[in-house]
Amino acid sequence: MQIPAKADYGVRALLILASSGEPRTAEALAGEQGLPPRFLGAIMNDLRRSGLVASQRGAEGGYRLARPANQISIAEVLRALAGPLAEVRGLRPEDTTYDGAAANLQEVWVAVRAALRGVLDNVTLADVVAGKLPKHVTDMTSDPQAWLPR
Repeated sequence: MQIPAKADYGVRALLILASSGEPRTAEALAGEQGLPPRFLGAIMNDLRRSGLVASQRGAEGGYRLARPANQISIAEVLRALAGPLAEVRGLRPEDTTYDGAAANLQEVWVAVRAALRGVLDNVTLADVVAGKLPKHVTDMTSDPQAWLPR
């Protein structure tokens, strides 16, 4: 899975909002994480349209989370900014079909999506901010093999 910059930047901005509890402008959010302000502004508009953030005008204005941080999963943010978690040639895994030696490949793609969901649907912004990830996630990251590039 490749996580595009748009999704990475959006998650990082939402983590700031989750940790601060105060409205922040896109420029302030960009400054805290060293992100391109104009690009982050467009990302924040996408997040507003998807219902993950709300915007407030005025001197005390900026963006804030539309729901509590413990109710926003990382998967929800990724889907809002990058689309489905797993696609094969633009198709959902269950919509793929293969013949011959590849006949069972669809099951692999469905399992990959299930594995992504198992992590991303179960980790919230609040979990990341608190540094308290679900046990099944910390179990995965405690395996030294998980940290090796391949």
